[in-house]
Amino acid sequence: MRGITPYLQVSDADAAIAWYVQVFGAREVRARLVAPDGTCMNAEIDIEGTRLMLADELPGIGSSSPATLGATSVVLDLHVADADAVFQRALEAGAEQIYALADQFYGDRAGRVRDPFGHHWIIATRIREVSEHEMVAAFNAMFAA
Repeated sequence: MRGITPYLQVSDADAAIAWYVQVFGAREVRARLVAPDGTCMNAEIDIEGTRLMLADELPGIGSSSPATLGATSVVLDLHVADADAVFQRALEAGAEQIYALADQFYGDRAGRVRDPFGHHWIIATRIREVSEHEMVAAFNAMFAA
């Protein structure tokens, strides 16, 4: 395997995997590695063709979840066929809305949620192609006085 694979630390890997299956249609792609004490040391899921690894947090070695830290420095950008349906499913399953789903200047219909495990997700669907020139002009117009 080559490249970069996101690796999430969560406070409850079993619950997180179940949530990602329910909301994002994730599927487990490898056997979970679970320590004798029940700690999930590694699990791998696929969401929309992208591999994601996750494990129970181990704060003692610096692997804390956003729930433990009270913050996150990473946002996961998930493109799906129907952002409205997935966004609503996320909210119904306990996600907190960070910003509402709306048509964005860069061509996506997108909104942002915090999942019950503290991770932030932008849920988006491409609704129109936007040239780089048009995107930059629209971005700059947002900050014009």
